Amino acid sequence: MTFINDIKDGEHIIGHYFCKFKQTLKTKGGKSYYSMKLQDKTGVIDAKVWDITSDIQDFDEGEMIKIDADALLYQGEMQMKIYKLRRSREGEYDLADFVPVSTNDIGEMYAQLTAYINKVENPFVKTLLENIVIKDEVRAKAFKSGSAAKSMHHSYMGGLLEHTLGVVEICNFAASRYKYVNKDILLAGAILHDFGKIYELTPMPHNEYSDDGQMLGHIVMGVELVGAEVAKIKDFPHQLASLIKHLIISHHGEFEFGSPKLPSTAEAMLLHFADNMDAKLKTIEEVIDSNASPGPWAGYQKALNRYIRKSDH
Repeated sequence: MTFINDIKDGEHIIGHYFCKFKQTLKTKGGKSYYSMKLQDKTGVIDAKVWDITSDIQDFDEGEMIKIDADALLYQGEMQMKIYKLRRSREGEYDLADFVPVSTNDIGEMYAQLTAYINKVENPFVKTLLENIVIKDEVRAKAFKSGSAAKSMHHSYMGGLLEHTLGVVEICNFAASRYKYVNKDILLAGAILHDFGKIYELTPMPHNEYSDDGQMLGHIVMGVELVGAEVAKIKDFPHQLASLIKHLIISHHGEFEFGSPKLPSTAEAMLLHFADNMDAKLKTIEEVIDSNASPGPWAGYQKALNRYIRKSDH
């Protein structure tokens, strides 16, 4: 395929792209046409279907499509003029070519995470984690491919897994350095704290809030999931379940950041700091990586409420 960033003026393009936006408009003469934005992992390009003929098959915004088009410069911007179009078929494309994806190997990250689960000593906690993260293939696939956010840190394919593993590694490192920290409970919270995002956000390439995501959010859905899975494990201790749920409920740390409860245990406090640390530092990485301006400063970052200086290497 030809990636959007590589398209040249006058080039003939036949390939698959994600239809990010579609609108039906009319020319001054009253003729209908489609104005579209197409996306792959390298960028977004404007596209037009000026003649809606039988060669333009039915399709919707938010779908993968195969096009036959010419590329041209229009007012200094590259654009596609599409002559033929149809929905892409399963197996004709690799989703990773059309959405931002983690630079880390997803299979390796998942193996590292499951290795932490295998080291959990409490049999109830280990069974809970295995049932949620490993044994349900549908959930595991969504977890490995999902994004950690709509537009903030780790907002790309594999981002949820990458963020989760980062938080787990920080918690694992810090657990032995403080009294009163139960490592198994802490790791359970670290692994499950954002797991509800597989329901809060729609799958890539859409990565939009689902209906339940808008109304409930990943914290509520994560706690509901844990409650449902705990009920399937015979004699699971009630207090142990509550301690794990508390980590999920309180991991944002403050009421104004969406936590229904403040962290009230050593494990919950440590998880909050680890989650915040991984998210904030990833945000700084992404700001620096996306900034091409000369000089040591990468500009003002609204989410962090400060100017970010590039690291000296």
